[in-house]
Amino acid sequence: MKWKWPTGLAKWRGVLERYKYVLLVIAAGLFLLLLPTAGSDAAEGMAAAAQEEASFQLEGFERQLEEILSRIEGAGETHVVLTLKNDGRRVLAQDSQRGSDGSLTTDVVTVGRGSGNQDVVEVQTYTPEFQGALVVCPGGEDPQVQLRLLAAVSALTGLGSDKISICRGN
Repeated sequence: MKWKWPTGLAKWRGVLERYKYVLLVIAAGLFLLLLPTAGSDAAEGMAAAAQEEASFQLEGFERQLEEILSRIEGAGETHVVLTLKNDGRRVLAQDSQRGSDGSLTTDVVTVGRGSGNQDVVEVQTYTPEFQGALVVCPGGEDPQVQLRLLAAVSALTGLGSDKISICRGN
């Protein structure tokens, strides 16, 4: 049994069949527009998480370095100590204004993020610079292990071989 269109709707049937793909795209677009988007709280949370990821944690880097160096053949369990020449810094945008009495006032430039939240404007970020490294491991006396450890630490920290010390430990 085949369904028959009422006589008044027969004209619409032809239009629907002719433009069915166009109507399908429009319906999909409307559906996507109605989907909920992440609110400002989620965006602020993501920005804070990204800023935390960007900050350098020396202890975490040392632990990660210890773990990876321990996997080098012959090294055994390693312990790493890193020293920093500087711990990195951020240069912030500043606005200077000269008053009528000749005094100079300087303010840090901030950007409004909505809901009363403001962030500082970073002009430049300097990364931490390593000064030296000490690696202590049971295989630290073997020249081949020393060479492998030296190459790994140098590659990960940017230090030259004269700034890395590898010692045998128990």
